[in-house]
Amino acid sequence: MTETSSSPVPASTLGTPRSFVARMDTGGRILLVLSIAAAFLVPMSNAWLPASSAFQIPTWVLSLLGKYLCYALLALALDLVWGFCGILSLGHGAFFALGGYAMGMYLMRQIGTRGVYGNAELPDFMVFLNWKELPWYWYGFEHFWFAMLMVLLVPGVLALVFGWFAFRSRVTGVYLSIITQALTYALLLAFFRNDMGFGGNNGLTDFKDIIGFDIQSDGVRRTLFASSALSLALGYVICRLLVTSKFGRVLVSIRDAESRARFLGYRVEHYKLLAFVVSAMMAGLAGALYVPQVGIINPSEFSPANSIEAVIWVAVGGRGTLYGAALGALVVNFAKSWFTGALPEVWLYLLGALFICTTLFLPRGIAGVVPRLFKRFDGGLVGLISGLWRRPKEDAR
Repeated sequence: MTETSSSPVPASTLGTPRSFVARMDTGGRILLVLSIAAAFLVPMSNAWLPASSAFQIPTWVLSLLGKYLCYALLALALDLVWGFCGILSLGHGAFFALGGYAMGMYLMRQIGTRGVYGNAELPDFMVFLNWKELPWYWYGFEHFWFAMLMVLLVPGVLALVFGWFAFRSRVTGVYLSIITQALTYALLLAFFRNDMGFGGNNGLTDFKDIIGFDIQSDGVRRTLFASSALSLALGYVICRLLVTSKFGRVLVSIRDAESRARFLGYRVEHYKLLAFVVSAMMAGLAGALYVPQVGIINPSEFSPANSIEAVIWVAVGGRGTLYGAALGALVVNFAKSWFTGALPEVWLYLLGALFICTTLFLPRGIAGVVPRLFKRFDGGLVGLISGLWRRPKEDAR
């Protein structure tokens, strides 16, 4: 099946018999190397260098960077289904939040008698609301292995059930996007209820330990950062293996011409469903790594605005490149942290303007414009500027 000119990634480059490393593009190799290097070098800088050193990374910066890496993993998960399958999900924040709640439930069970009310069995919010016993769906979360299983299983099962009905009904395009947004909004309203047993509006917080270690200690913060960096690298490897296989070539064909792929005999809904479930599980893992680093999880994580913001990360970084999605998440969130401190009243306007400018002038995002700049650099400063704003012929078509 031939690929149309609107494809972010040429289908001819996918699924070749070359080795995995050879199939990786330059940006992917850089992301992989930097993620693995950061997993070791950044915690070492925090632990071994003196506070007076310019290269010493404070613990609070370590946690902030770890949060950015969780967002990058979420963007990577979204790019798998949007960039390569054409599924514009406006509900991936729901899978992120569900993974976060699964981790939060484990952390709450570790508090024990150290809570405000000293109840060894019930979390403080349940004691305050006069709950008499632990709900059945909290059973097992005192075990780390069970919590990690739920981190992957709960978002995966939700994606499986939702995708099964949506894709079998051939819901596509903007209609599917609206339904995914409705899904996350429904979960937002549900988790706000105190009788759901998830802390209501306040959510889950005041965590003490994780696997027996003080969650506020510098050592745990370093471990969480390293886990986030390695998870991003692993997530990229999994996505790259998928999209460079025969399965990935079929996904690209579905994205470009779904009816033609269906006519050729492919069970389109099965391919979409597998990609959607894998993406949801990756988003859940990102949420699980996010919660112990920020210290809280509440229903606001289900907000549709969070899912839309994740779409902006992918668009800014470069849809259909994988590494571009991670780059977009890092760049946008760094800008968000800076602008919300320097210009908090105009940050949302800047975010909207960034998305509009990316759509109009950088349709392939940061990952697409950098190679063009290098190609046109021979023209000097004028060529450099024109390379930034001029759209290539294939984009114009």
